[in-house]
Amino acid sequence: MKYKVALKKSKEGYSVSCPGLPGCWSQGKTEQEAEGNIREAIKECLEVRAEKGMPLTVEIRQVEVNV
Repeated sequence: MKYKVALKKSKEGYSVSCPGLPGCWSQGKTEQEAEGNIREAIKECLEVRAEKGMPLTVEIRQVEVNV
């Protein structure tokens, strides 16, 4: 399965989250480390969700905002 992730640079390195799995996030000193860490976090989130009978993903939608 493929999941979209949101990567953000910070003073400490990179934080990364998976919008399709609320609460699933990780970090790393480099982009590559953060991406590797989020892969592991996603696997763990999916295992826990499966054990608890929870849906494996949530629906992600786009909305338009006029500023």
